[in-house]
Amino acid sequence: MLIGCPKEIKPQEFRVGMTPMAALEAIAHGHEVIIESGAGDGSGFDNAQYEAVGARIVDTAEDVFAQAEMIVKVKEPQAVERARLREGQILFTYLHLAPDPEQTKDLLASGATCIAYETVTDRSGGLPLLAPMSEVAGRLAPQVGAWTLQKANGGRGTLMGGVPGVGPADVVVIGGGVVGTHAARIAAGMGASVTVLDRSLPRLRYLDDAFGSVFKTRFASAGNTAELVMQADMVIGAVLIPGAAAPKLVKRADLAHMKPGAAIVDVAIDQGGCFETSRATTHQDPIYEVDGIMHYCVANMPGAVARTSTLALGNATLPFLLSLADKGWKKACADDVHLKNGLNAHAGMLTYAAVGEALGMESVDPDTLLA
Repeated sequence: MLIGCPKEIKPQEFRVGMTPMAALEAIAHGHEVIIESGAGDGSGFDNAQYEAVGARIVDTAEDVFAQAEMIVKVKEPQAVERARLREGQILFTYLHLAPDPEQTKDLLASGATCIAYETVTDRSGGLPLLAPMSEVAGRLAPQVGAWTLQKANGGRGTLMGGVPGVGPADVVVIGGGVVGTHAARIAAGMGASVTVLDRSLPRLRYLDDAFGSVFKTRFASAGNTAELVMQADMVIGAVLIPGAAAPKLVKRADLAHMKPGAAIVDVAIDQGGCFETSRATTHQDPIYEVDGIMHYCVANMPGAVARTSTLALGNATLPFLLSLADKGWKKACADDVHLKNGLNAHAGMLTYAAVGEALGMESVDPDTLLA
């Protein structure tokens, strides 16, 4: 198979869909790899490193999309990229379709086979291609939240760890999954007083057993959530419903009861955000204020640490990439139910039910396509 990797064009996105080592593995499997010139520069991989492993450098994204049978990316394709997709082509990347009707319509119109990293599953019920970026985003969230809290950035002017005689920041993490756990660990490591909210009692027990007194846990009832958000200096939104739009757990009216200058970090923004006042921002212009509360809602947080993120993502995607290239999408999905769960669109048909429910669109069972 001819595999192509274009340069990411979303603002301030420095990751790349294939590392030189991933290209080497694909070539060793008998495939051809083309890379847009400069695609890896933001992650520290220059053209020469790709050429050294046998990949071919092409001048433009148009060359990649025109030639490749499978496109491997990081972020969802932008409008100009969606226009270049064609029927029969495989797109393997993050999609986050539930809050994005325009992208969904364009992908269906293209006729391409679109497999989303964020809905591929594993035997334990986890999301193995989302997990590494969730780990990165979770660890970044307290860091960017601490920056947002600085007075020069509009925040309360509160130091995460406090100082002797002055208490630390109160940090509330909504969601105790991968993002929330990593966010809580880092925030606690910065000296903050941290509480994690979750609705799963087994998950709360696990967090309590694993982390003890490092941070506190509370059941995410509406009352507990409202009480803790009101007291918080920083609220980190870390809620995920696989493939579906994030629930709006904090309404605009709730902001009036928060501390002036408190910081909101919405890691769920790729799925529409879990705060009613959230809207996607970029690394170039990351924060904004609503009713005295500072919002950090960058939609590609891991892009800020592009090298770490690219390496972590590449480790996770490589086995699935090779399966798609070795077998073709249909046999690869038929052989692996977890990869099949990543199939979001094929030949003009929506194939992921949660996206259809979120957008009010009809979807088809992917098993009917594999029969």
